[in-house]
Amino acid sequence: MPGVNSLLLRSMLVTGLLIAALNVVFAGVEYGFGNLPVWFWLAQLLLIPAMIVPARMFPEAAATRAYPRRALLYALGWLAPYAVYRFTGDALRLTFNPTASLFAIVFTCALFGLIFAAIRRPQ
Repeated sequence: MPGVNSLLLRSMLVTGLLIAALNVVFAGVEYGFGNLPVWFWLAQLLLIPAMIVPARMFPEAAATRAYPRRALLYALGWLAPYAVYRFTGDALRLTFNPTASLFAIVFTCALFGLIFAAIRRPQ
C-alpha cells in the first residue's frame, strides 16, 4: 500500500487480531462460547481488512494541520473496525436495534476523531 510503512501495517494487523480476540472473549463470557453463532466467529475476520484498508488515513491525519479535517480523517479511520466490533457484539442481543447501534458507532467514532485530532497535532 503506498503511503503506509510495514510497521504500521503490522501494527494494524495485530490490533485487528487483538480486537477480534477481545470481542470473542467478551461475547463468550456474556453469552457462553458454545452459544456464539458461526456468523459471529466469521465476522471477526472482517476486522483484518477493516483495520488495514483505512491504515493510510492515520499518517495522513497526523500530517494534516486543519483540526476539522484531521478529526474527520481519524474518525473515518476508526469507523470500519469499530463498526465491525460494535455491530457484531450488538447483533447478539435479543433487543438488537440496528439504528441505535449505527448511531452509537457514528457518535463514538466522531468522539474518537475529535480526541485523536486534539492529542495528535502535527509538529
